[in-house]
Amino acid sequence: MNGVRTASPFTVRGSAVRCAAALLTTLALTTGCAAAGAQDATDSSGGTGNAATPHMTIGMVSHSGDGDTFWDIVQNGAEQAAAKDHVKFLYAHDKEGAQQAALIQSYIDQKVDGLIVTLAKPEAVQAAVRKAVARGIPVITINSGGEFSKAYGALTHIGQDESVAGRAVGEELNKRHAKKTLCVIHEQGNVSLEDRCAGVRKAFHGTVENLDVDGTNAPASQSSVEAKLQSDKAIDAIVTLGAPMAAISVKAKEQAGSSAQIATFDLNSAVVKLLKAKDVTFAVDQQPYLQGYEAVDLLWLHRANADVLGGGKPVLTGPALVSAKDVPKLTEYTGRGTR
Repeated sequence: MNGVRTASPFTVRGSAVRCAAALLTTLALTTGCAAAGAQDATDSSGGTGNAATPHMTIGMVSHSGDGDTFWDIVQNGAEQAAAKDHVKFLYAHDKEGAQQAALIQSYIDQKVDGLIVTLAKPEAVQAAVRKAVARGIPVITINSGGEFSKAYGALTHIGQDESVAGRAVGEELNKRHAKKTLCVIHEQGNVSLEDRCAGVRKAFHGTVENLDVDGTNAPASQSSVEAKLQSDKAIDAIVTLGAPMAAISVKAKEQAGSSAQIATFDLNSAVVKLLKAKDVTFAVDQQPYLQGYEAVDLLWLHRANADVLGGGKPVLTGPALVSAKDVPKLTEYTGRGTR
């Protein structure tokens, strides 16, 4: 396992107003950090946050592979909240479930004051999450595996209902008269990605076929999508489950000579450009900035005021469908790393 290290701290002075007001007044100051490397950790508070509460340390462990821009945005949100809340924020990631569990254990050993974890591979991290809870460390789950969150002892889950999001995509494809859809899964074994494709299949009037690729290997992923499009000319729609795969699939489509329309989950600046060029017809935005921001903020609120949101239900950040008409505002937001 790669070790966790702490990067140089930086500070951001934002508004003391909570949540929505803080977003309005301080987002302009957010420049965002480049994604930490595998097992890298980021200390974003520098001990000079605005909250008049004792300093606390919060660790986040995600299932991100290297180079996934989605998690840059999650970190930006977490770091902004950490700067405001007098929180030292640590981040580590690994795409393998066993390594995620080991990283959670490393934060337990460090006696962090709160944990944020993803449940993309719930069985692999279940014991580690339960151990954290048993040690008195409050846990919030984000992004994936929301259906397991309560059972594992987490305070709440922040993200989108992946099945609902998938059905929204299927319904939109119906409106766009698609008949056969290729659903590209870029991380095998990720329950949330499987739920997305299952949701598409549930609502779509045509047929849906899943294709597993290695999202950390762009050339191989492009070749797999290209080969599938060449072998099955009936495919007239492609659904990718992460923003980086959208650009890869656009290239695969061009090389295969396909006319299939492309839709994707998640946003980044590249996807916004593809929406503007109409190379991607629409995207599903689950607002990853909010997932990071609210997770840190809610752990701070839990310690400062014993607050818990959700009432036993997930705190939803999506889905919202965006298309070319939304490009002007999205260009600004993705440019600053908040959408």
